[in-house]
Amino acid sequence: MSNIVLSISPNIQKEVKAFYASHYVERKAPSVIFAAKLPDTAITMYKSGKLMFQGGGAEREAARWGSSIPSPPKASAIGAKGDVLPDGFATMSVLGSDETGTGDYFGPMTVAAVYVPATKIELVNELGVKDSKMLTDDYMRKIAPDLRAACVHSVLVLRNEKYNNLQAKGYSQGKMKAMMHNKALNNTLVKMAPEKPQHILIDQFAERGVYYNYLKNEREIVRENVLFSTKAEQLHVSVATASILARAAFLKEMDRLSELAGIELLKGASAKVDALAARIWRGQGEDFLRTITKWHFANTEKARKMI
Repeated sequence: MSNIVLSISPNIQKEVKAFYASHYVERKAPSVIFAAKLPDTAITMYKSGKLMFQGGGAEREAARWGSSIPSPPKASAIGAKGDVLPDGFATMSVLGSDETGTGDYFGPMTVAAVYVPATKIELVNELGVKDSKMLTDDYMRKIAPDLRAACVHSVLVLRNEKYNNLQAKGYSQGKMKAMMHNKALNNTLVKMAPEKPQHILIDQFAERGVYYNYLKNEREIVRENVLFSTKAEQLHVSVATASILARAAFLKEMDRLSELAGIELLKGASAKVDALAARIWRGQGEDFLRTITKWHFANTEKARKMI
């Protein structure tokens, strides 16, 4: 199905509304200001000035109003590495996954998988999604509820006690991530059934063979139409959305742990984190510190030396 997006002026918006008035249909999405349905084409106008055409007649109808917005850069253009993505990938219906918290001493590791069909790409953009590295934590907290309501998704949180237990059993962080991505993707596929994504895109943290080797003992392994790429947040909005939901879950758990500790926990793994860990160790003991940290990180020994 063709999916074409134009950027139009307020004057053209009025002309579009008048031209398709007899084909008007009601759309309740907050960012939609007009929608119409032809026998072979769905037409949606957004507050941002974007006009989207979907269906067999998309090219015909779009040609009445202007040129399409240039497609996002291809993976090679942004320095991404991994699988070669099909042409027009950014406009396809994709299930994407991403994780956060992997480099933070305090707090959990979180993974999210989000399905964004072609029909919701513009809506998700309207809700404020872009590469999460360009967004503040407060902004991601703010838009996360609307994104959760708009998209089929699964969010997993691996709390510190479970993380430390798995690590003590010999699980690498890569294996834990692979297991969480696989579970989040499978959960989302179950929720959205019988619909299937055109592709699944995982923000790559391991080569394909290594990733599936981590999963060799899992009962259910998601393999169909799976693609891997670095910088995946910039390649499809589904991964950017997953990154935001994963981050929001991480921040929520950090809030909970900060309340337990009686002090705001720091993100990252800096010298300031070492000093804070030493302070908590002195005040509340080693056993408590273990429950809020990734114990195998080098920060533990640095904090130990400060006591």
